[in-house]
Amino acid sequence: MPARRVLITGLSTYWGGRLAQALEEDDGVEAIIGVDNRDPTRELDRTEFVRVGTQHALLRRIVEAAEIDTVVDSRLVVDSVTTSPRRAHENNVIGTMNILAACSHSTVRRFVFKSSAHYYGTAQDDPAFFTESMARPHPPQTPIERDIVEAEASVRDFAEKNPQVATSIMRFANVLGPDVRTSHTTLFSLPVVPTILGFDPRYQFVHEDDVVVALAHTVRNDLPGIYNVAADGVLALTEVIDLLGKSWAPVLPPWGTGMAAAMLRRLGLRIPPEMLGQLRFGRGLDNRKLKATGFEYRYTSRETVSALAEHMRLHPIVRGVQEPFRYEREVEDFLRWSPHVRNPAYRGRPGLSGGELTDLRRLHDAYGERVGAPEAGSPADQADVLARAARAEEPEQRAEPAATEPPDATRSEDGGEWHERAPVEDYDDLDPEDVVSLIHSLESSDLLALRDHERAERARPRVLAAIDGELAQREAARPG
Repeated sequence: MPARRVLITGLSTYWGGRLAQALEEDDGVEAIIGVDNRDPTRELDRTEFVRVGTQHALLRRIVEAAEIDTVVDSRLVVDSVTTSPRRAHENNVIGTMNILAACSHSTVRRFVFKSSAHYYGTAQDDPAFFTESMARPHPPQTPIERDIVEAEASVRDFAEKNPQVATSIMRFANVLGPDVRTSHTTLFSLPVVPTILGFDPRYQFVHEDDVVVALAHTVRNDLPGIYNVAADGVLALTEVIDLLGKSWAPVLPPWGTGMAAAMLRRLGLRIPPEMLGQLRFGRGLDNRKLKATGFEYRYTSRETVSALAEHMRLHPIVRGVQEPFRYEREVEDFLRWSPHVRNPAYRGRPGLSGGELTDLRRLHDAYGERVGAPEAGSPADQADVLARAARAEEPEQRAEPAATEPPDATRSEDGGEWHERAPVEDYDDLDPEDVVSLIHSLESSDLLALRDHERAERARPRVLAAIDGELAQREAARPG
């Protein structure tokens, strides 16, 4: 099986970040690119982050430049409490259409769309279990349901027009887990859980870990079509509340439930419209199709609820221990000089040896005052020290160029001095980001020539710093 090159949209979302972490541990995934218009919220190792929204022109350039063969769209908003209806529609419908446009006529051969069981809706005459072949029995009743129906229609249309792409639609049941936050976890966190008088609906859940494993399973295998993702077993709502060690109270009337929910909203409890239908009728999904592909659930619905109950008991004790992840732009800029996308073999490259660290300290002591180098502690500081030291060791004056034109040269803009031509085609037309991404694929001799050309023509600080850093790293990695 060829190595996968994966693009994840919505990297800053909970599911985008967790999927990237899972794929980083898979040796069969050669490269991972994450895109979003916000900073990542989870610590990642070899995932390359690009700050971009859902503009299809920019996404298409990323797909083609990185030779992406698998795209996972994890951005879908399925909880109306998290955003406004207008923004949810722009994200769910317009954003999905733009991403599909970027995947058309490209290198993409696999598209995975994270959807929701809200596609089926909830109604009194629903079947006991929805199968993937069943159409929605009633028109959408809430804005989120309408968005999901429209988004899936766009994905199915894309699949019909692009039969060479294995397009997968994953419809997930209600998710519970220790880290994910949904309206259901908020409701179940109350000391007394409100219910609708006269109704005890059936509930089916899926553990957050199974969500990530299901998405990764779909990335590794060609699974075109629609798949329900829900754990085995169903529970009555009162059973769920009992497993959580909570009490329940039928305070919501069977008629005028929406008005009663609006009153609760004033008290700080927001129950989204799509959840009111579940509190009345519930929903069940047939999960046999995905299990037939070899996927195995780690948790049943009952085990999922029990795991949440244990977390609720322990969370007040351990919540102050873990420090939240903070995204650092400076660190990301440094890491993006790494050739994770172009040269996967670099992942196994060892760090500085003891002898190399000794040489690093010697360079730091010798040139620290001269170049104002920082303390050589972190890898970023080490590379910075080496780069500064390498520049400090260069001769002050370069040899005068020959009077005649060299065979591979170009004249400066003022028409006076001849400089060596850059060893990269159309180099002067490239942006700094494009130049930085090419640096690691060049030989050291070409890097030296590129540095001379850059200093003479553009003298862009970021490009020069990247070249110096790469040269310094290679010098430090040389034996003896």
